[in-house]
Amino acid sequence: MTWSQAVAEGPLGDAHAQLAAAVGHLGYDDGTHQMLATPRREMQVAVPLRREDGSTAVYSGYRVQHNFSRGPAKGGLRFAPNVDLDEVRALAMWMTWKCALLDVPYGGAKGGVAIDPRAHTTLELERVTRRYTSEILPIIGPEVDIPAPDMGTNEQTMAWIMDTYSAAMGHTVPGVVTGKPIALGGSLGRAAATSRGVAHIALLAMEAQGFKASHASAAVQGFGKVGRDAARFLDDAGVAVRAVSDIDGAVFNKEGLDIFALAKHVDATGTVVGFEGSEPIDPAELLTLDVDVLVPAALEGVLTGANAGAVQARIVVEGANGPTTKEADQILTDRGVLMVPDILANAGGVVVSYFEWVQANMAFQWSEQEVNSRLKERMTKAWRDVVAFAGDRSLTYREAATILAVQRVTEAHRLRGLYP
Repeated sequence: MTWSQAVAEGPLGDAHAQLAAAVGHLGYDDGTHQMLATPRREMQVAVPLRREDGSTAVYSGYRVQHNFSRGPAKGGLRFAPNVDLDEVRALAMWMTWKCALLDVPYGGAKGGVAIDPRAHTTLELERVTRRYTSEILPIIGPEVDIPAPDMGTNEQTMAWIMDTYSAAMGHTVPGVVTGKPIALGGSLGRAAATSRGVAHIALLAMEAQGFKASHASAAVQGFGKVGRDAARFLDDAGVAVRAVSDIDGAVFNKEGLDIFALAKHVDATGTVVGFEGSEPIDPAELLTLDVDVLVPAALEGVLTGANAGAVQARIVVEGANGPTTKEADQILTDRGVLMVPDILANAGGVVVSYFEWVQANMAFQWSEQEVNSRLKERMTKAWRDVVAFAGDRSLTYREAATILAVQRVTEAHRLRGLYP
């Protein structure tokens, strides 16, 4: 294989390394590798904002559409101060593999604005969202690219995008985004779908490793869009969630935290810090606690070569995108830790986003029970596919998941052929 692409360190480097390993295993040629590695479309935009104090700020916005071979592009939109183009490229690539692995008829995309939402008012965030939407409007749409919530964004953000896009089209277009409010055509069960999928896969991984949920323990990094409900679902299944963290700190109880009470505390105070019935710990310590299952559900690159050797969990279930660096993944795998990759573990969100899109196209709504049942069926099938593929070829679950996904995307590409 002679084609290569120089990339920076970080998530994009890890994403390219994973792809290169899959391509090598599958024996694909240089041109196929280049096609799989190169985003089909990228857009970088300036997002000016008139702040409420009368000043003007300008933020950088991005949208990367990695692949269209299996269908329209799909991926979240994040508002975070450190968002950059390479991060968005990596996340878009991982979305391509995630959709293929779960057999969802989408390609991968991702978007971001380099802004700290906690430092802005709701009105300012609305202005940023609408301006960003107007800038990327030519490349999104229900049959082109469908954004969804991610870090720093929510169903209200999606409502603003839908309204801005619909105003430009001259009619209401519910299918342009997913993760919308229920009142605007959102799907029942969507808000907790990623968390539900993480918990479901974690329980399957525990079962495979011989753990009973009622005798197992877990630590969850992040108590936001993914971690909060993942902790709740694990707690409901009988798992003792000993520690959780957020951007402000971390709390611990050896016997297991009262997740319901913790959620009420966070609603009242905005943070896990100070929760009665817990003791504070260093957030970095959470990753190395003596627990059966570790769920990193916050940021990329939190498990590194520096801390992987101290991880005591027997199972790591990646609730976040790319939480484990390449070096850390090798260390943990060599130590016998079962690594459940993000493209499998946190795929519940895109699965129910697909269900929401289908419902929008049908102008019909499924019951929450039906949505959750269909989600469980998809996640379970993907888990079994990965386990079987890995077992037949002596691969790790990350290798198996990536190879399966890359194989499916390449098959679709080859069947479609190259436009002359």
